[in-house]
Amino acid sequence: MTTRFGLLVPHFGLEADPDLLVEGARLAEARGFDSLWVRDHLVFHPHGMEGTDRTFIDPFVTLSYLAGVTERIGLGAATIIPFRHPINLAYSVASMSWITRRKFDLGIGAGTFDHEFAVIGQADEDRVQMMKEQVLIARRLWSGETIEWNSERYTFTDVDLKPQPLHPVPVWWGGATPAAARLAVDFCEGWLPGRITFPTYLQRMKKIKEMCVAQGKPMIMTGAVPVTSIDDTTRSAVERLNVPGLIKNANAQKFWVKPKSGEFTKIEELDGSILAGTPDDIVGGIQRYQELGCDLLVFDFRMRFPDYLQQIEVLAKEVLPRVQATAGAAAR
Repeated sequence: MTTRFGLLVPHFGLEADPDLLVEGARLAEARGFDSLWVRDHLVFHPHGMEGTDRTFIDPFVTLSYLAGVTERIGLGAATIIPFRHPINLAYSVASMSWITRRKFDLGIGAGTFDHEFAVIGQADEDRVQMMKEQVLIARRLWSGETIEWNSERYTFTDVDLKPQPLHPVPVWWGGATPAAARLAVDFCEGWLPGRITFPTYLQRMKKIKEMCVAQGKPMIMTGAVPVTSIDDTTRSAVERLNVPGLIKNANAQKFWVKPKSGEFTKIEELDGSILAGTPDDIVGGIQRYQELGCDLLVFDFRMRFPDYLQQIEVLAKEVLPRVQATAGAAAR
């Protein structure tokens, strides 16, 4: 199988910087990465494992900006949350597709933080159903239809959208829960759980394959977004991570497969959600994902944004050629 490789870009937090965004995007394209990826927030309160800086640049603005300084690299969002009116969502995606002429992967999800919905008067909404409805509307608009809609959330008539996206927009459901995997199979072209441990990924993949067979549909695409840190030694790579914060975040994941003790206590137990170590270690982690059937890996260097460009170089020169060769040999 051939795995696509993307990068989460520094459009948030202390290191968010226009020059770093441009340098990183150009370097990623020059080194053969497939895509650049963004997150989505409305009122950004960083996760406990992150820093405290609340800088956050709009995802569609960020991707359009980076498309303007690169030539061909793909674009992706992991994941867009249902803050927007569905016509606005459809309009943003179509406009970006048209003006950048790039392929765009749309990750979607229900969101994590209640406060972001409270500020727009949607604290009591069923966010899963809201996201599904938004995408149903967007897909029809992208197809060129003139549509009307009448539901409890949205009512409008005689709406069309020009231009339509230049390329098909694959939709990925984000989230590592069993429900997210089911929604991906029922509703999307792909499943993109973000951080996820290998045992949890294996469990979800087994279920996804069963659901696809039961529905008589081809296997959907699958991916992951591991926090990544590469260094000369495994120890030094791990030391660059917020290990207590990552362990605390992992223990808050109700649906991850837990170790036998019932609680995550050490970094090794987070393997898969984190790829940290020497280039050899990272090769091994990527190969494990490939063995499990992963189609897309987006490397999350948020804890290495201070040396983001160096991390891209090491990944491109010392890791990816080895896993791409392995994948090619397996395909033959």
